[in-house]
Amino acid sequence: MARLLEKYRKEIQPALMKSFDIPNVMAVPKLQKIVVNMGVGGAIDNKKKLEAAARDMASVTGQKAKICKATKSVSGFKLRKDMDIGCMVTLRGRRMYEFLDRLISVAIPRIRDFRGLSIKSFDGRGNYSMGLTEQIVFPEVNIDKADFQQGMDITVVMSGGDDAHSLELLSQFGMPFRR
Repeated sequence: MARLLEKYRKEIQPALMKSFDIPNVMAVPKLQKIVVNMGVGGAIDNKKKLEAAARDMASVTGQKAKICKATKSVSGFKLRKDMDIGCMVTLRGRRMYEFLDRLISVAIPRIRDFRGLSIKSFDGRGNYSMGLTEQIVFPEVNIDKADFQQGMDITVVMSGGDDAHSLELLSQFGMPFRR
């Protein structure tokens, strides 16, 4: 079982029930999924960039990346409808908790000039989004084999529907928020 999943069940869930006065275990906020997204703008000119980004994402998340296509044409970007322009992965269950554990304990501390995550990145429904400027903060990505630096967006989707509950949940997991 994933380390953070055990921590959630044994420590975090009872603490949230006590602090927010929640009588039912099923009403406690919990992680539903984590969506990792890479928009590869250079894929329009060079298809190998998209393949490299998908390979890096698969090594980071442990799951094969889905290639995303453009929904409409934009002549200013030389973009045509149905061109491959990005990749994404949706993580659930054990892989989700393992990815969050690696993100919190390994990747975030490797970010240069890191001063904490913003608490303003909640969407009003309790979901949290953050961006990384380069994929090489994950140790699974070999710096020598990385052809280019590519950023990624990470969205943590939680039940509960309230920003305060979600903030407390992520803080209990160990997310380093700026206060």
